[in-house]
Amino acid sequence: MATGSVIRECALWRVALVIPLQGPAGLFGPSCEAITELAVRELNARGGILGREVTVEVVDGGGPPEQVAAELRGLVDRGAVDAVTGWHISSVRNALVPVLAGRVPYVYTSLYEGGERRPGVFCSGETPRCQIAPALRWLRDHVGARSWFVVGDDYVWPRGSTAAVRRYAHELGLRIAGETFVGLGTADMSRAVDLVRRTTCDGVLMLLVGQDAVEFNRCFAAAGLHERLVRFSPLMEENMLIASGEANTANLFVSAGYFRSLVSPGAMDLLGSYVDLHGPTAPPLNNAAESCYEGLHTLDRLLRRAGTPDLRALNAAIDGTAFEGPRGTVEFHGPQASQHVHLAVADGYEFDVVTRL
Repeated sequence: MATGSVIRECALWRVALVIPLQGPAGLFGPSCEAITELAVRELNARGGILGREVTVEVVDGGGPPEQVAAELRGLVDRGAVDAVTGWHISSVRNALVPVLAGRVPYVYTSLYEGGERRPGVFCSGETPRCQIAPALRWLRDHVGARSWFVVGDDYVWPRGSTAAVRRYAHELGLRIAGETFVGLGTADMSRAVDLVRRTTCDGVLMLLVGQDAVEFNRCFAAAGLHERLVRFSPLMEENMLIASGEANTANLFVSAGYFRSLVSPGAMDLLGSYVDLHGPTAPPLNNAAESCYEGLHTLDRLLRRAGTPDLRALNAAIDGTAFEGPRGTVEFHGPQASQHVHLAVADGYEFDVVTRL
């Protein structure tokens, strides 16, 4: 805690950080934990949230959704948390909302399929309209990709995003050549890759999480498809790039609100602070982790704007809540944040940011 802090003695603002520590997305859990430590230090150096010291309890969001929800229910029932945030898949979000509704604020930080409007849920991540649609337009105009095969995990986000992509395809004059969905945690992607190989298309839209995307990239390249087909994903971060292997990510495009390689004052400040705190061997900074940083700062700004943790006041105050951060300006329109989204191409173990969409 910083000297001269105005944090009230023994007063805590307790946040449950729900992030994956197992399963396909578990590979970027350590990055989420590491960046959260930085965010907590920053908030407490400024006096905490509403004058209360911020503390975080990590909850593993990589298990079965009902199991994660049961753990959160126990924490809330015991009065052990004042708010919930973190990156986790939409199936977990859907399990948590009924448990948290009307009890504590919930900032959901992951990119997702869009459409969340339940009171007390504030979504700071990207949605298909701002993340996928403009990327497909750019890839059509600059790469000539007009026909796409969709490969996704079989749960809420990929299914909902694919439904949105069908609408965008009509708007943009694109063709959906085929679709296939695999179970979360699928290690053998040969069937999905074979379907792509046998289909006439210009590219593959990957709606795969963590290790599932890694396995697909490896299998895709082993089949030689990386030499003639474009891949595009709204969920591909630095850990996944490293795990995929440099030889397996040619012609791989990604859209996101944040990349570690972004050259902007806010992004460079974050990277500098992260390395100062954890050193150069820290878990790779990435979009999923940075979203957790955004989640805590969203809580701080929203609570300061409302001046109270009362959920009715927070729901009333969210529209127009805004702040500057590593992503630039983040502003809420209703419970959904609006932000700049960038398109990048994989370049070895980094992302080369091509344009702002």
